[in-house]
Amino acid sequence: MTGKKNQFYGTDLHPYIKPWTFTYVLLVVAINIGFSVVPLVPVFGEMFPPLSLAVGLVFVARDFAQREIGHKVIGAMLVAGILSWFMADPFVALASITAFLISESADWGIYTWTKKPFAERILISSIVSTPLDSGVFLAMIGHFSILNTILMTIAKMAGALIVWWMLKRR
Repeated sequence: MTGKKNQFYGTDLHPYIKPWTFTYVLLVVAINIGFSVVPLVPVFGEMFPPLSLAVGLVFVARDFAQREIGHKVIGAMLVAGILSWFMADPFVALASITAFLISESADWGIYTWTKKPFAERILISSIVSTPLDSGVFLAMIGHFSILNTILMTIAKMAGALIVWWMLKRR
């Protein structure tokens, strides 16, 4: 069965599987697996997780998923967390799930209650949620420092800024 055409999102994968929601869950799980296998690298005397460069896209994908399925995105967050627990290192998965629950809840709340245009909601929600995610995750894996949190937040915001810029140009 082919999915129906959706003017904003393209073709649905299946009547019950939405493309942005699927992408969101896939990104969360893939990044958590990556955090389990990709070693930290030294940056300015701190140990930095290089996959942080990709995590910013997760926050943007969550905003698109919420636009696609509304408040049911919370269920997608839980599915991503459960899959991560079983597919990634449980230590990393627990840190990631906890950080995601805190930061994604803030992201969800800001995205939901801010009545700004879509591109601005992505930017505002990412500005609040990415430092929360960085700080909680780094603290739980034993690598918290102000410098690491700033570096990780900047890396995550890069993805949000690119998508914000692209949406503003449309």
